Amino acid sequence: MQARMNNPAGVLDATPAINLLYKAAHSGGVPQGTLELVHLRASQINGCSACVDSGARSAKKNGETDERLFAVAAWRESTYFTDAERAALALAECATRLADRTDPVPDAVWDEAARHYDEKQLAALVLWVATTNFFNRLNATTRQPAPQTWG
Repeated sequence: MQARMNNPAGVLDATPAINLLYKAAHSGGVPQGTLELVHLRASQINGCSACVDSGARSAKKNGETDERLFAVAAWRESTYFTDAERAALALAECATRLADRTDPVPDAVWDEAARHYDEKQLAALVLWVATTNFFNRLNATTRQPAPQTWG
């Protein structure tokens, strides 16, 4: 696959701003592994090959197992994930699929996430899902191929 153009973030020198979002989302106290899973799941939903590739590679580099990576797409039917990770994955799916229902993030999904994460951690999860969706939209729109090199 050929990219339609260079990544817009690089074309417009938005990388410093994106790095600030990344840093903020990763400073909220959510385990790195959970953030990796959330990124991977949102990227799978959005069909962002560059982010699925880089997300799986990053998770693997940070100690994630193949079994869990293979099961992310079917996390509901898998025994590999903790209740806290399941809550984060459910929140990520809802926040990614906003137009799929009239109540995009149902109270039950939010309440379950709030049972496992404090306000700062919830803020980090929401910001990370939003940032992931941002990455996905840049890459999918411009057909950035995997593997993607990140500068």
